[in-house]
Amino acid sequence: MIKRTYPRSRLRRTRAKGYLRDLIAENYLSTNDLIQPIFIADQSEAKVEIPSMPGIYRHNLESLYIETEELVNRGIKSVAIFPAIDSSKKDQKGSYAFDDKNIVCMALRGLADKFPEVIKIADVALDPFTDHGHDGVLLDGKVDNDQTLELLQDQALLLTQSGADVLAPSDMMDGRVRVIRDALESNGFVDTVILSYAAKYASSFYGPFREAVGSSANLGKASKKTYQMNFANLDEALHETAMDIEEGADIVMVKPGTAYLDVVHAIKSEFKIPTFVYQVSGEYSMLKLSIEKGWLDKDVMLESLLCCKRAGADAILTYAAKQIASELNS
Repeated sequence: MIKRTYPRSRLRRTRAKGYLRDLIAENYLSTNDLIQPIFIADQSEAKVEIPSMPGIYRHNLESLYIETEELVNRGIKSVAIFPAIDSSKKDQKGSYAFDDKNIVCMALRGLADKFPEVIKIADVALDPFTDHGHDGVLLDGKVDNDQTLELLQDQALLLTQSGADVLAPSDMMDGRVRVIRDALESNGFVDTVILSYAAKYASSFYGPFREAVGSSANLGKASKKTYQMNFANLDEALHETAMDIEEGADIVMVKPGTAYLDVVHAIKSEFKIPTFVYQVSGEYSMLKLSIEKGWLDKDVMLESLLCCKRAGADAILTYAAKQIASELNS
């Protein structure tokens, strides 16, 4: 190793000017790296602000299309759709998830027609549709893995038929990538991408999201810790990721993001597969509120996303995508 000593080596030389710092920067963030999650709802209002997520709204279909056009104009090429379902349409098994006239299917068809070039990511999970707020079939107070797989397979196929380019199973049932891949192959959807939530932790950072989709109120005594990962574990994330890749995942994802960058780095280093990270609602809201209060500089949001890139993320789902795209373009 070369020994570099002061004063022959002054590391401040390459930090002296902004353009020089940019010239030798090791990592970059561009609009190509950003995916905007969007909440949708069957509602009369164009958009309704989510109190715990400053600047984020639930959109109806027309507002969704306006929002998507704005995103495209700012260079965002991918959106991820998450529904808020009226409680009257929820039941024990999330039956409304299999109705081709539900808000998600209509949104995917509309986006496919109006914005065919935009990558449409659809979440495969039942929690927005169940009256208990869990990601699968609840039996005797526990989420039943194998019965849930049958439903997720049907949901994934319907989402693909409706126009999803990428399926993102976020439920954390064992074996779900395999059954989804088998369903896609047997029905001729060989080019549909599976973006697996391979390492999704049972995190307290999800609170604002659960408010946004209305899944928090009815969780009751059953814990998502029985199927989402223990946040104490790293090796387990590598095990989960290896299984999902073997079952047919094209891309893997770590969720949450900023607090789990060691997991991102470990997965990217081990598997060399496209690896995404989800800067989740709690992470976004903490930074956004701190910026609004003047406690942190506005550049902290950009810094947090660049840290995800440095850790090894190829793309980032972030509620700040639209905002950051404007900053990157200015």
